[in-house]
Amino acid sequence: MALRSRGLLLGLRFISAVASFRTAEGEVDTKENEVVAPDFINRNPRNLEQLALARKERGWETTWPKREYWHRLRLERTQHYVEAFVEHCSGNVVVSASTREWAIKRHLYSPKGVAACENIGRVVAQRCLEAGINFVTFKAVIPWEYHCDSIQRFQKAVTDGGVVVGEPRRIYQ
Repeated sequence: MALRSRGLLLGLRFISAVASFRTAEGEVDTKENEVVAPDFINRNPRNLEQLALARKERGWETTWPKREYWHRLRLERTQHYVEAFVEHCSGNVVVSASTREWAIKRHLYSPKGVAACENIGRVVAQRCLEAGINFVTFKAVIPWEYHCDSIQRFQKAVTDGGVVVGEPRRIYQ
């Protein structure tokens, strides 16, 4: 900073490798800021998913449950615990939360009730946003499970947490 200010006072010219940087007294040249590298490579593997350009595997018509998603939110309730997973279409689990975790379990009266499902929904929503997942598909494996209070409260907690339940449609070019 000191050298640059001295150079401006003395009327010296600084030459950059990319663009010429010539200044008169009291004038600042901003051409150097406008120079952009001509070749740009995006190394984010989820870039096409975020732009809704990635391919969704449809599979066969008889496949059940459907596999046409990028991220699927799955809730599993057993007689002892409640677990929630966010799966990528490749089958890998990206985010998970469970009432087996002591950090969650110690705040609950019961690790298997409606309140447990709601709290798991809050935790999953927070972890999804931290992982950069904003859209998930949530479909219960058994269709009549939607009428259950715990499933509805879970879905409401995820939605209130900032995650959109439902993915955008794929853009075809």
